[in-house]
Amino acid sequence: MSRTADASHGPAAVDLATLRSFSACLLAMTSVAREAGPERLLRESLLALRSLLPFRSAWWGECSDGGAGTPPRNWLHGRINLSPSFAQEWNRLADRDEFARGSMRRLGTVLRTSGHEDPIPEVAAFSQRHDLYHVMALTAELAGSGLMFFVVLYRGEASPAFDDRESALFAEFAVHLLHHWRVRVQDLLGSAATRSSEGFALANAQGELLYLGERLGAAIHKAHPGWAGSALPAELGEALGRAPCAIALGGRGLTLQPCGELIALSLDRGSRHAMLPPRERTAAMLYSRGHSYKAIARLLELSPATVRTYLRNAYLQLGVRNKIELGNALQAPAGAER
Repeated sequence: MSRTADASHGPAAVDLATLRSFSACLLAMTSVAREAGPERLLRESLLALRSLLPFRSAWWGECSDGGAGTPPRNWLHGRINLSPSFAQEWNRLADRDEFARGSMRRLGTVLRTSGHEDPIPEVAAFSQRHDLYHVMALTAELAGSGLMFFVVLYRGEASPAFDDRESALFAEFAVHLLHHWRVRVQDLLGSAATRSSEGFALANAQGELLYLGERLGAAIHKAHPGWAGSALPAELGEALGRAPCAIALGGRGLTLQPCGELIALSLDRGSRHAMLPPRERTAAMLYSRGHSYKAIARLLELSPATVRTYLRNAYLQLGVRNKIELGNALQAPAGAER
């Protein structure tokens, strides 16, 4: 919403009682980060903040600022007291939402605004429809993903505007929240995503995305132009139940691997293992992780002889000599193979 936006200018005075409450909020966030998955971490941390910094509704997730004729876009999100269609509605007017674009341009800065007035009638109507009278937002770079992470809090017209003290608390809270979330996601993705997470995603069993890298998001959008984000397209969602497996995604390979209660999705990086057919790549991946021929045959509903053929082809294609080299080749980024 492009009403007048105010940025925070230095920390506001905070009393001892508020500091203690804020400390308790951070401790609660740390406990959740240790015990819960990323899907609970964000929601429960914001609910803990709510007792210190009241808000009516909240929205968070990943976004891109567009460019080269492409409008800004929300790729995935979570919400509190907002309509399920909120993100899809926003995507349709994202290129005209000057407040949101301002937040993307001023990374790490808390912006605030109040009122439903906007020069763009669709933006004003969106604000009124969802009672977004008072807004406080922060957008930050999500290192390694190619996207940005945002958190937005909302209050209705009957509530007071967010003040300097609340803005200062929100800024410090967001730093801790993003740190915990990034560490939790990185732990789940593992060493394969240490350098860059652009080709990775995390989803739950229902296909709801909890993390998405820009490269994988672009590949999904290219293969499924009508995809609205936040949940995987139905075709990909149905494949989650078959993990571990590999499937084709618009001419690329996509590997699905169980990750606790979640599923990690990784897009081939254009290396030699990308040329393996999905079934051969799945068999090779399982074998590199210690599964026997018989176990792989049972999992993939193949004969042991077929599994042996797949593995022989994989060894030849990748130019490897043993199981350790096979595992390394399957994880290697483009240009890294020997």
